[in-house]
Parts: sequence; structure tokens; C-alpha cells
Amino acid sequence: MILLKLLLILLLAAALGGVLWVFATGGRRSYPDWAALREVRYAHRGLHDRKLGIPENSMAAFRRAYEYGYGVELDVHLTGDGQLAVIHDKSLKRTAGVDKEVSQLSMRELTRCRLEGTQETIPALEEVLELFQGGPPLLVELKADYFDARELVKKAVETLDRYRVSYCIESFHPGILLWLRRHRPDICRGQLSQDFLRCRGELKGWQAFLMTHLLSNLFTRPDFISFHWEHRMRPAVRLCQRLHRLPVFCWTVRSRSAMEMVEREDCLVIFEGFRPPIHRVPAVKRAS
Repeated sequence: MILLKLLLILLLAAALGGVLWVFATGGRRSYPDWAALREVRYAHRGLHDRKLGIPENSMAAFRRAYEYGYGVELDVHLTGDGQLAVIHDKSLKRTAGVDKEVSQLSMRELTRCRLEGTQETIPALEEVLELFQGGPPLLVELKADYFDARELVKKAVETLDRYRVSYCIESFHPGILLWLRRHRPDICRGQLSQDFLRCRGELKGWQAFLMTHLLSNLFTRPDFISFHWEHRMRPAVRLCQRLHRLPVFCWTVRSRSAMEMVEREDCLVIFEGFRPPIHRVPAVKRAS
């Protein structure tokens, strides 16, 4: 009898936990300008190609993407003098061969660095925004490699406000989305994540658990999810897409076959290493 009561309590606790998880993973539906954002495919860090001497996150890569009509995913860091640099890693070692971090240098110092052995330099966010005024949409990832992300997001929003660009903001850092929800709910916001239980990196165990299961959505209520394409079958992603009806970006897709597969599931594509048609083909809705 005691074992039966204990089993019943465990079942009730599991059911309650499931209900709470479903509620926690919800988001904000029907962002008004979403239709324009989901029309195109997005070139990861611009339409870069090392064989052509076009580095990632360079003005050459962004101009090439713009000329073809692709949307662009790009990465933004805060510099040592409070400016916004477009670069993926917090360290310059991989892309520029300099053993420094972005936060240690001024924007002027960063513009002296050469990307991947070319004459291309690290651009300021303003340079990219100037190019894309009236053009395809931008997927702006804010790289908050520190706990307090307020300065980064405030500076980014102030800069974006000065240009006539179509964009949304995404980040791995829930603090970015929380700030946007509280202060700029008019901006489309997305939660970046992956299966951190498999690829933890620098995260602690509890952080990996929360991020993998998208539990920060409870506080940030994102407009969309952006998830590693190979991890898109995680229950949290399917829950967001099918129950909460949130759009899902898949990154980084590196083949046409993978692109076609994820688009059949009505996911949006951030691609790299090949050149697909500009416009995505919406998934055919199945009859219920």
C-alpha cells in the first residue's frame, strides 16, 4: 500500500512537472513583421568563401550576400571602447591571428586587424547597417560572453534605430532577450540554443539543462527559437514549434539535402558553404 501511494505521488509529480515545462517553454506568437523575415534564406556570417578570399563576417561577405539577395546572420561584440564590432569569436586568434580578445581593443585597433590573411578588416556594425538599408533582413546575434549584457544590447538597439533595416535579434544569453522584453518589446527576439547536455562547453550542468530544455522562455518569451539543426528533434524544440507555434531557425546547414530536409519541417535555414535559391519554399501544411 505504501509503495502504491509512493508511485502515485511520483506520477502526479511527473505530470505536474510536465505541465509546468509546457507552460515554461512558451513564447510570444504572431510578431507583426514576421512574414518579411521568413521569406528568405540566411547566409551564415555573410556569403563568405575562403577559396575566393572572402572571410566570414567581412564586408566582402556581406556585400556578396546583399548582391544575391540573401538575408544575413551576423555576430556582434562590444569592444573595449564601447563600440560594436562584427565578429564571431571573442578571441581574434582564429580569424585574425591576434592573441587578443575583442573586449581588450578599441574599434580603431580592431580595424587594423586583417581577416584570414586577406585585406578585409573587422567591420563596425554601422558599416553593415548602412549597406543593408532597404535591403534583405538581418539576423543579429549579440555575443554576450559576460554576465551583465545590458550595455551590449542597449548600444546595439540604439545603433539599429538609426538605420532603415529589417532585422531581428537573437542571443544565447537569456539576459539579452529579457532586456528586450522589458524595454523594447517592439523588436523581434529569438533564443539561440542547442543540446548543451551533449555539447556543454563552458556551461555549468544546471545551465546546460536549462538551455537545452528552453526553460528561460518562461521569463523571456521569445518570438522564435534558433537551434542547432542536428539537435532540432529535441522535445523542447518540437514543443515550441508544434504546440506554441513559434518559428524555428536551424543553424548551420551546410548542404542542399539538409536544407531541404529541415525546410520540409517548416524550419528556417541559416546556411553556409553552398549557394541555395534566395527564397525559401514554405512547407506544405498537412490536412488535419
